[in-house]
Amino acid sequence: MNSCGVSLTTAVLAFGDEAKKMAAGKASGDSQEESFTLTLEERQALGGMDSRLFGFVRLHEDGARSKTLLGKAIRCYESLILKAEGKVDSNLFCQLGHFNLLLEDYSKALSAYQRYYSLQDDYWKNAAFLYGLGLVYFYYNAFHWAIKAFQDVLYIDPSFCRAKEIHLRLGLMFKVNTDYRSSLKHFQLALIDCNPCTLSSAEIQFHIAHLHETQRKYHSAKEAYEQLLQTENLPAQVKATVLQQLGWMHHNMDLVGDKATKESYAIQYLQKSLEADPNSGQSWYFLGRCYSSIGKVQDAFISYRQSIDKSEASADTWCSIGVLYQQQNQPMDALQAYICAVQLDHGHAAAWMDLGTLYESCNQPQDAIKCYLNATRSKHCSNTSTLAARIKFLQAQLCNLPQSSLQNKTKLLPSIEEAWSLPIPAELTSRQGAMNTAQQGLHKSQSSCLSGTTEEQLLFSTGCAQYHQATSTGFKKQNEHLTLCSNSGPQKVADSHLPSHIATSNGQQGIIFTKESKPSKHRSLVPETSRHTGDTSNGSADVNGLSNHVHHTIADVVSGPNHGVSPNLLISDNPQLSALLIGKASDSMGTGTCDKVNNIRPTVHTKTDNSVVSLPSSAISTATSSPKSTEQTSTNSVTSLNSSHSGLHTVNGEGLENSQSSTKIDLPLVSHRSACQIIPSMSVSICPSSAEVLKACRNLGKNGLFNSCISLDKCPPPRPPTSPYPPLPKDKLNPPTPSIYLENKRDAFFPPLHQFCTNPKNPVTVIRGLAGALKLDLGLFSTKTLVEANNEHMVEVRTQLLQPSDENWDPTGTKKIWRCESNRSHTTIAKYAQYQASSFQESLREENEKRTQHKDHSDNESTTSENSGRRKKGPFKTIKFGTNIDLSDNKKWKLQLHELTKLPAFVRVVSAGNLLSHVGHTILGMNTVQLYMKVPGSRTPGHQENNNFCSVNINIGPGDCEWFVVPEDYWGVLNDFCEKNNLNFLMSSWWPNLEDLYEANVPVYRFIQRPGDLVWINAGTVHWVQAVGWCNNIAWNVGPLTACQYKLAVERYEWNKFQSVKSLVPMVHLSWNMARNIKVSDPKLFEMIK
Repeated sequence: MNSCGVSLTTAVLAFGDEAKKMAAGKASGDSQEESFTLTLEERQALGGMDSRLFGFVRLHEDGARSKTLLGKAIRCYESLILKAEGKVDSNLFCQLGHFNLLLEDYSKALSAYQRYYSLQDDYWKNAAFLYGLGLVYFYYNAFHWAIKAFQDVLYIDPSFCRAKEIHLRLGLMFKVNTDYRSSLKHFQLALIDCNPCTLSSAEIQFHIAHLHETQRKYHSAKEAYEQLLQTENLPAQVKATVLQQLGWMHHNMDLVGDKATKESYAIQYLQKSLEADPNSGQSWYFLGRCYSSIGKVQDAFISYRQSIDKSEASADTWCSIGVLYQQQNQPMDALQAYICAVQLDHGHAAAWMDLGTLYESCNQPQDAIKCYLNATRSKHCSNTSTLAARIKFLQAQLCNLPQSSLQNKTKLLPSIEEAWSLPIPAELTSRQGAMNTAQQGLHKSQSSCLSGTTEEQLLFSTGCAQYHQATSTGFKKQNEHLTLCSNSGPQKVADSHLPSHIATSNGQQGIIFTKESKPSKHRSLVPETSRHTGDTSNGSADVNGLSNHVHHTIADVVSGPNHGVSPNLLISDNPQLSALLIGKASDSMGTGTCDKVNNIRPTVHTKTDNSVVSLPSSAISTATSSPKSTEQTSTNSVTSLNSSHSGLHTVNGEGLENSQSSTKIDLPLVSHRSACQIIPSMSVSICPSSAEVLKACRNLGKNGLFNSCISLDKCPPPRPPTSPYPPLPKDKLNPPTPSIYLENKRDAFFPPLHQFCTNPKNPVTVIRGLAGALKLDLGLFSTKTLVEANNEHMVEVRTQLLQPSDENWDPTGTKKIWRCESNRSHTTIAKYAQYQASSFQESLREENEKRTQHKDHSDNESTTSENSGRRKKGPFKTIKFGTNIDLSDNKKWKLQLHELTKLPAFVRVVSAGNLLSHVGHTILGMNTVQLYMKVPGSRTPGHQENNNFCSVNINIGPGDCEWFVVPEDYWGVLNDFCEKNNLNFLMSSWWPNLEDLYEANVPVYRFIQRPGDLVWINAGTVHWVQAVGWCNNIAWNVGPLTACQYKLAVERYEWNKFQSVKSLVPMVHLSWNMARNIKVSDPKLFEMIK
């Protein structure tokens, strides 16, 4: 299989012949036709050009000839297509897409690729097409489809010559989607790949270090950054950025000593960063924050001024300046700064909160309420409930005051409407006019900066109205805490600077971009800025949007709830401000909507003024936000991955030579046609000769990789199944669980029991009373016996939140989510047994206290029900779940393992009819027994078993477990839900929302597993489990000799490979062992193995 489908040279030659025939047929137009004909030399040069050259050609420097040739080829192809009247070889569209991609005309490239996709049935065999399509989707920020296209490439051709570029982009996109595990994997794969790449190894190492920081693994991040600083010949910009990261981390995190020590380290790192890059506005800003935290006000002002001079103004800078003024008791100057901040970013929650605090301190509650309302409307506001309570408090105060006192009161500050509408200072107008031509989304009067004190007026005039740049993301300020005024009661409103613009989880919204569409000549480095904020430990690094995004401006400040403020509080003469204050978007906001590139063949997208606009190719940045991240963010910009030209790697405009990636490509001499060929390894007959085997194996294993596909070559890359049709009626969505009740040993060994369990129509079977029927001694698996047997045996511990089994709330208890938080650690059986016992005793004490309280308050049932409902939403108690305890050692656990031989053959750990017994080696937890030690609330998140094998689970007791089960047919629906919630179906921890499943017509079996019950999970069944009481469970996998089991195992093997996840079961090896060792009677299974 050729990765380009039909080779480019063949198609170009065919094109030349067709063009000549057309030219010959029109004598009157010979001269015109000649201009649409490619010479032999041109055809040969074009034969080496496709999407694989993207990023490795320099069309904007010394590649004028190549650029001219591509332009001519495009005109020729378009002319031929028009004249052919629809009867065109589909490969012409594919080449047209490649050529437009190399010229960075993404809309035309997408259109051509779409036509090729619609015309070519086996498009998925063309790796160059899939790679080009992925690059276009990547450019348009359609990460969902870009990821799928890139995964298709790696699936059909693991040794693809641009695999390193793919891994790099996948790492960035998964980072945006907060799938940090996958992101790290792809960054590491990119790092070990020796092929040329548009990023240097140092830049990739930076992303790995920043990934640790994003996950709040600050000590690991610190070590990685410091190790990177030891690299020889580290580029100045990389060095500056690493030092900036280290400085900001020391400022926010308790990495060293007391506050004075850590601030000293932070300032030293930031000063060194500025030595390496004096023009970094972000480093100046961070330095100002550090000076502010230790009380060096003048130094802080100077640093903020430098930040504005170097990188234009940002809302964060002005907000921090406002805090400094407020601390210095200069309310008018503080007002000016805050107004500048909210005009730059209407959704800057921290600035609105600080502005509200300022108005409160000046006894202007009406203006304070308006500011607090705007803060609550921002989706980045983390303390909405506190602000809502504050608003109600102020409204109550206003209701109690006579109207005359409000009218006669002298105001210390202009009202919010007056401050917003004041004219722009003269010093600002010249810069403002220039900015307005390139930016959009703000009102003409938006940069209102009141004239400040004479000493600081110049500071304000330098940039209070500058817009957010494409690479700037808001983040919260942390160290300047201002309490409310004395009449505000005991509550305090935190003035933390929340992220002003964090990319939303799907990576496609929430970022402000410039309209600039022409790529710059230089590639900017990795992170221009990277900031996480806050002195708390639960922040996230936030890197702002990859450079090829669907770009649009947003005004998310207007999306908040209505708190029922009286209408007269919201009146404003300024229509834009009115829109903000009443929570509705104004037309002048210019909130462009982006047409989502949402299919592998979506409608053609063209760049318009307010929808699809491109960043400069020098400013690629990635946005990542953790599920908890309203606390802390950081920004990074990465090198351009969208420019089809490279050469000298530059960092913020400075040249940086790189031995790997600065290789100049001489187009006429380069041809990749033979670089990515895949010979169909399984297209030979079932009984091949040695010559055929050698032919099929030749050229495999390039770059240390080969394609171990079990499926035939005619099969396209795997896809999750769609939801079964027709959908089930609502009354069928809670089906009864298939259950078998055993009375004696004969029942357990009755053959129809095996047939019933393995029937694909039964996704789960509960065998009740198994232990009693077989006289199993479950006491051998009790906590007491385990401690006596091996008290120092290792236990993996998962720290979780105690929640109702049918709900899953975020840690704040404000909304239901799919992500299931679970932190990993280790202990011993003895220590966990102590925890299990103390948890039980503590529960008894709590139960006794509740009974006492119930007697005292038995007449107040409504209060009790209200409290119980409130408890569901937190704060949640933390519990520990002992999981994955290995019982494979026959010497340590001889008695326990021998007891399990009493089970029927089809559920035993080892048996001739168990596929996993033929693997030939141990797979922990699959063909060995694992133990789980639980307290109430312990959760096993949603999953399918490894490689879709069946599972056996026995509850030891004494407590029960609650199970939730979804048939295998619906795993594609759950996969879609995981993707929507930025979760990896295979690798992430997730707990389904039952309401979502009900709306999607997904049936859910729900049942209780009592002590002694065996639960049989059939092949591919999705399930999740929560302990109701204190109990232990044992579990393992089995593989029945059925066609259904083998088919699902192979499908999952291929899906795992598609997702770059290692399968625990080596299906190729297992298939050979089955063919060698087992006499198969099932014709379907025989054909599949064969």
